[in-house]
Amino acid sequence: MPSTQVEVRRTYAPETEAAILDAVHDSLVAAFAIPVEDKHVRLVVHEPHRFAVPPTLSSPEAYTLVVVDCFAGRSVDAKRALYREVSRRLGVLGIPADHITVIVRDIEMANWGIRGGQAACDVDLGFDVNV
Repeated sequence: MPSTQVEVRRTYAPETEAAILDAVHDSLVAAFAIPVEDKHVRLVVHEPHRFAVPPTLSSPEAYTLVVVDCFAGRSVDAKRALYREVSRRLGVLGIPADHITVIVRDIEMANWGIRGGQAACDVDLGFDVNV
């Protein structure tokens, strides 16, 4: 059950915002094999002056940061697949691949409280995190 935050430097139309969230979620489903209904993705829109990016970017307003907090256990290959999927799917929406950063933060299941205050390591998640 990754918890994912997408940060951008510009406003988008509501349907584009929804498409960005769907693209990132669909990338997680494809790369990490999470259940499709396990959707925990949020979008944060920053004023450009509050979100510095490298001055070398051709379209700095398109810079997109995706931070995925997830249970530890995903392989390097699964993470590589996630990076490719996010870049490809956001690219369809006009966000250049070299303007996307994806950060995966692995968190031990004992450090994640879910389902009424239980440690995730004590719960049957219904899916395998070791992909």
